[in-house]
Amino acid sequence: MSTVTITAADINKLRQATGAGMMDCRKALTETNGDFEAAIDWLRKQGQKVAAKRSDREAKEGVIIAKTSADNKTGFVVCISCETDFVSKNADFVAFAQSIADAAVANDVKSAEELNEVVINGAKVSDLINDKLAAIGEKIGVAKFERIEAPYVASYIHGAYRMGVLVGLSAEAAEAGKDVAMQIAAMNPIAVDANSIPAETIERERAIVVDTMKADPKMAGKPDDMIAKIAEGKLNAFFKENTLLAQAFVKDGGITVEAYLKTAGDVKVTGFKRVALG
Repeated sequence: MSTVTITAADINKLRQATGAGMMDCRKALTETNGDFEAAIDWLRKQGQKVAAKRSDREAKEGVIIAKTSADNKTGFVVCISCETDFVSKNADFVAFAQSIADAAVANDVKSAEELNEVVINGAKVSDLINDKLAAIGEKIGVAKFERIEAPYVASYIHGAYRMGVLVGLSAEAAEAGKDVAMQIAAMNPIAVDANSIPAETIERERAIVVDTMKADPKMAGKPDDMIAKIAEGKLNAFFKENTLLAQAFVKDGGITVEAYLKTAGDVKVTGFKRVALG
């Protein structure tokens, strides 16, 4: 029994994040004592198809700019957030976000905190943001900052500045870089390959799979070693769906992204960043 108060706002947040029903969200939060991440796992263990939003979806409105340095060896994603789409679609606000992203590139910025201290035309970015806030009457700020370094970095902006992607490659490959960036935008992988997934994420998925199977009446009486073997098969399916190189290539579903990259000069993906509004 939960010892914390489950509010309507808590329930709605979980519903928005997972797509589950209100009553299911209430029960999930109650069963997990208000722990949001545990509630998502609880829903999944009940067999629900949860569309849990990932950490790349933080700012609800804003402008996302993805850019690279002139030599394409460093990439930057900057998200300038605001409260309404009316502001985010305004040409002046887009230009404002663009100027901040340009400053990030020009000053080879390493973090959001550093970006706020960069000077543009005699004024710090943080002061420019405060001036803009006063002018438009909405809370704005540098909501997200990402950076990648690689022998070659490709950038991609999708959906009227609503998503930005960076992908690092082992060698210059402009067309392949754009294709892979578009793949990342469309399919939202969690890692380059299975070896890149944090161990705790794998263990979390394994626990969910095993608990779901044990709760299935059809699996009653099955030995633990059989359940573990089946669970590994399900984990492999998870890797195939959620890791970039194993995913079906969106431009040709008959091959994987890894196979496509071999045809593009056997270039390797060194890393990627995906930032989206939502």
